[in-house]
Amino acid sequence: MNETMLGRLERVRLRDIWGSEAADFTPWLAKEENLKPLGDTLGIELQLEAQEKDVGLYRADIVCKDTSDDSWVLVENQPAATDHSHLGQILTYAAGLGVVTVVWIAERFTDEHRAALDWLNEISGEKVQFFGLEVEVWQIGDSAKAPKFNVVAKPNDWTKGGTTRIRETDLTDSKKLQLEYWRGFREFVLDKGGVIKPTKPLPQNWMNIAVGRSGFQLSAVVSMFDSTGGGYAGQEIRAELGISDRKYAKAYYRAIEKDKKVIETEVGEPLTWYNPENARVCRIYLRRTADLKDTTSRAEYYEWLWLRLERLHKVFVHRVKTLEPDEVE
Repeated sequence: MNETMLGRLERVRLRDIWGSEAADFTPWLAKEENLKPLGDTLGIELQLEAQEKDVGLYRADIVCKDTSDDSWVLVENQPAATDHSHLGQILTYAAGLGVVTVVWIAERFTDEHRAALDWLNEISGEKVQFFGLEVEVWQIGDSAKAPKFNVVAKPNDWTKGGTTRIRETDLTDSKKLQLEYWRGFREFVLDKGGVIKPTKPLPQNWMNIAVGRSGFQLSAVVSMFDSTGGGYAGQEIRAELGISDRKYAKAYYRAIEKDKKVIETEVGEPLTWYNPENARVCRIYLRRTADLKDTTSRAEYYEWLWLRLERLHKVFVHRVKTLEPDEVE
């Protein structure tokens, strides 16, 4: 019998790789290819907005956007054990920037600092969420070094789909229906294992899905309003790309619309192009009539939404990432 040779997994000290937090660790973490596994660990698609951003007399390590809803994410890091100085910094930066998500990354969390984040999550309610992540680096022999993020502190009801707390007893019947619908859709999408990543189900008529850039969102929509018939006699479901960038939404829309024929060929069916003059959000979508109270048709509706969101993601993900304001003004 041939004996299989196995290597030994060895842990590498962070200081042996990143000697300086500001000069080495922060620039490494801020790279897109390294923010991605961090975002995957949290269930958030992150887009870098600033590195070493000024906050009064201080500087925040990394500031990102959660591309699914354009909320701010602060990332504070240190290639060592946590300390009181960094705890004070994350609170100062969070207050100064108005962030929604705070991520503190360190080589090791002390019990006191883990407890501090747990307490902050307890008292902050839905307004701010705090995460503590330990980062490890492993190597087998002379192979490339591999980092790994481990969540050690998180909001009480955190899942990779989000953290919003919901008291279902306070919901109306229509809101309960929406929440139930999106719970089923999320499970359907996760079972399919495609490209799109569903967010946490909420009692609302849409679910946003990241498409790789702040100001752009894919959305699954259930609506009691029939956009074709123009009334409430019918209902519909939609798979859509929303363009909500505050400054350039209209310009981005016009740039994308120039490729309308090519895009519709790639999608495989005609799209609705929605850009009224007074609309803040421009939309490009596919729709179909649906009976939202008919639970026997949900699997069919989920399949329709999933297939078209996957298609829209494939068609638009590279386009939206390469759009620049100086090209579209």
